[in-house]
Amino acid sequence: MNRELAERFAKNWLDAWNAHDLPRILAHYTDDFEMSSPVIIQVTGNPEGRLQGKQAVGAYWTKALALFPNLRFEPICTLIGVNSIVIHYMGATGKRVAEVFHFNEAGLVCRAQAHYEP
Repeated sequence: MNRELAERFAKNWLDAWNAHDLPRILAHYTDDFEMSSPVIIQVTGNPEGRLQGKQAVGAYWTKALALFPNLRFEPICTLIGVNSIVIHYMGATGKRVAEVFHFNEAGLVCRAQAHYEP
């Protein structure tokens, strides 16, 4: 992962979320990607806080977008790892979020974890 790829992904990902464009958001992910987040527990009641696959995560994100019709993410910074990045941003409730994205060889996200400011 290099800075240019990381910043391009972060911009495209944030733009898709800020446009509330679910197909564009999901285009960043593999069909079987895994998402974990404490908000999954709140929105879906899934006690593991983990969902697998575009269909399951897409249904969850549809609910989340409906709950936050004025949702807008404001970027703070992007951090680069080995085949991964972290996007640090201000979330829908005005609190900081750090989201970790793990990429496959094709450059798609295969696993993601969201972390929220208490």
